[in-house]
Amino acid sequence: MKLGVLFSGGKDSVFACYRAMEKNQVVCLITMISENPDSYMFHTPNIRQTNLQAEAIGIPLIPWSTLGEKEKELVDLRNAIIVARNRFGIQGIVTGAVESIYQAARIQKICCDLDMWCFNPLWQINQIEYLYTLYSLGFKVLITGVFAYPFDASWVGAILVEEKIKKLEKLQQEYKINPSGEGGEFETFVLDGPIFRKRIEIIKASKSYENFRGHFILNETHLVDK
Repeated sequence: MKLGVLFSGGKDSVFACYRAMEKNQVVCLITMISENPDSYMFHTPNIRQTNLQAEAIGIPLIPWSTLGEKEKELVDLRNAIIVARNRFGIQGIVTGAVESIYQAARIQKICCDLDMWCFNPLWQINQIEYLYTLYSLGFKVLITGVFAYPFDASWVGAILVEEKIKKLEKLQQEYKINPSGEGGEFETFVLDGPIFRKRIEIIKASKSYENFRGHFILNETHLVDK
């Protein structure tokens, strides 16, 4: 089956793409570029870097702009999916949804209206086991933002290694956070992985942190042979 992946560049959409590629043909990636940094539906940190990830993976990217207005941004998503279907003949959409009913239900409805399959390979996955799977498979996951207590500045720009996963497991037990960041606690960007033909190297980045909110912005990046 020909599929398009809703692609933010974060760990969930990249891993969902990986899973979809195991038994299906992923023919395009769809990135929604929101002008609203607090979009209800779409990931926004470093979103314009997805073109480099698409090049690294070797799959065409459809970037699609949206104002990010609540519910109205769903119309933009629907239009992007229609363009992907017309251009690449996709029969279904892949999402990286883990627990967000808000996102999953709205994407499912769009797919149903367009008579397309909606594939959610991460839905209700054990989040800690999932993080260890990412690490063991060789995905290099960069934490690009934190947005909740008790995440301190040490998390901003950190790589998701085994030590960090153990800390997330402890934070889940103590503070009831979503260890995969599904509750908006943190955002990520994938620099490398088993589906990457090249890896992404950071040349220049900027970091900010205050009151349990921090950002790691990729100012300059390039691809490196593996």
